[in-house]
Amino acid sequence: MRYALLMHYREPGEGEISEEAIEAAKEAFGAYGRALESAGVLLSADVLQPTSGTTSVTRRDGGLQVQDGPFAETKEALAGIFMVEVPDLDAAIGWAEKCPGAQWGVVEVRPTATAFIDGAWTR
Repeated sequence: MRYALLMHYREPGEGEISEEAIEAAKEAFGAYGRALESAGVLLSADVLQPTSGTTSVTRRDGGLQVQDGPFAETKEALAGIFMVEVPDLDAAIGWAEKCPGAQWGVVEVRPTATAFIDGAWTR
């Protein structure tokens, strides 16, 4: 089963996190990514830029609408995604528990409905 481990947490303000804490987080996420790779379950991993870099696109009323910023105002933002392929939900939860982001916010574990692989949807 494919699962998205979606990291949500409050975006820190400029200068709110020390350089030492940033380096420690990079190390922790690097170790986590290497562990996922070593276990053969990692499909992809991305850390997202802050929501200030977001552009939202919709097609409503027959026209294109482009908006700077996220679609909705929230206290927590989607910060990154790990896509994993594991046997079941328990395995996905086990990896989510080890995610460094779980100590700062929420790691949402969501199964995929389908995936686009080799030019076609899987289901």
